[in-house]
Amino acid sequence: MSQLFRGLPRAKVLSSSLLPCQQRGSRARRPASRRPSHMSPTPPSRCYRTTSALLSYILTPPQVNSILKANEYSFKALSERLFYYIAVSLLPHDTLCELEAAVEAGRALSPILQWQKHPNDYFSREAQTLYFSSLRTYWQELIDLTNPGDVPDTSEALMNAFKRLDNDISLEAQVGDPNAFLHYWVLRVAFSGATACVAHIDGADLYIANAGDARAVLGVQEEDGSFTAHTLSNDHCAQNEDEVSRIRGEHPPSERKTVIRQDRLLGLLMPFRAFGDVKFKWSIELQKRVLESGPDQLHENEHTKFIPPNYHTPPYLTAEPEITHHRLRPQDRFLVIASDGLWETLHRQEVVRIVGEYLTGVHQRQPLTVGGYRVTLGQMQGLLEERKARASSAFQDQNAATHLMRHAVGNNEFGTVDHERLSKMLSLPEELARMYRDDITIIVSQFNPHVIGARRQEA
Repeated sequence: MSQLFRGLPRAKVLSSSLLPCQQRGSRARRPASRRPSHMSPTPPSRCYRTTSALLSYILTPPQVNSILKANEYSFKALSERLFYYIAVSLLPHDTLCELEAAVEAGRALSPILQWQKHPNDYFSREAQTLYFSSLRTYWQELIDLTNPGDVPDTSEALMNAFKRLDNDISLEAQVGDPNAFLHYWVLRVAFSGATACVAHIDGADLYIANAGDARAVLGVQEEDGSFTAHTLSNDHCAQNEDEVSRIRGEHPPSERKTVIRQDRLLGLLMPFRAFGDVKFKWSIELQKRVLESGPDQLHENEHTKFIPPNYHTPPYLTAEPEITHHRLRPQDRFLVIASDGLWETLHRQEVVRIVGEYLTGVHQRQPLTVGGYRVTLGQMQGLLEERKARASSAFQDQNAATHLMRHAVGNNEFGTVDHERLSKMLSLPEELARMYRDDITIIVSQFNPHVIGARRQEA
């Protein structure tokens, strides 16, 4: 995955495969703040206090829009490294044989394996060659393990794709490469970490494969036109009792008090499932051996030398996804996949309402609440006038994900987008931003209810 594997510590990667029952998709992301994957993140604060120096610098509306839209793009198919593994996993035996024959003969590959990247993603030809070699080895093994006419099971294919990619990331780092740059690259990738949430749609069947604390939420339009939220994934963190039980069950009773401390894995990592982060997977001996044989640049990186406390029975972390299935209905209008930064800021019902109003152009006016604050009649009049003005200009964003991002970053205590607050939050220096909000990545996929209805009838 290009965003995940640029060597950036703990980037969030969210993917969505869009097939004919989706009209369009949109995506926006805030630049990831750089922190070593072993370090505990600072909990996002719900208090938006700023220094007097920051108060004096207010971005203009065009500047705010420029920052919000810098990383947005619309797509019909998002393809990154994980997507290729999913595509190969889903291909029937006969197609895999055709793929291998094309490579052998030097012919063009299927369009599903063509590189499609975000313009800002880092591109390395050396890494691309390595990644393709690993992918080819995977499909060659699938050919050997399957028979002519075999068609893979979707849930099993998604599971295998996640696990195989994580395994390849680990092996590439262990084997290394004569090219010093590539050797450093694969080691940085392996010691970095990322969660992933993928949506795969086949006709009216929607599959969610999730590993980590990202979340997929379905927007359902009710008969009265309002929208309700239906969560399709589970967060893999300390708030999920099943995950806590799973982690503790995989390690000796003597580690019961140490394997999860302060709601973090080994007291350090918030998500309990993730790609990479081999510091929570490899044995101490393997970590030392690989690092000692690595390039000198890696020796200067202190976080790679750090061994988590109470590290006795690895692996503690897995990239195995949890698979959920949902049969799409005409009232299922859109899907929001986002990193935990969004859900920490906005409730899922609020997220669905904002996107629903954006896509339909209809505002469901709710009673104006002031959250327990004392306001005068004049202040209430100002709030009402502000809401009226906001309604007339609510659709200035052409990208639904950017529109949702605007609310996530700029919402005030009254549930409205405050331009001054939005400006302050976007102008915070990188070293301070993490104190006020987590990184946010959003994908919004809109469904075509007529196509979904037809698919259900065909089935």
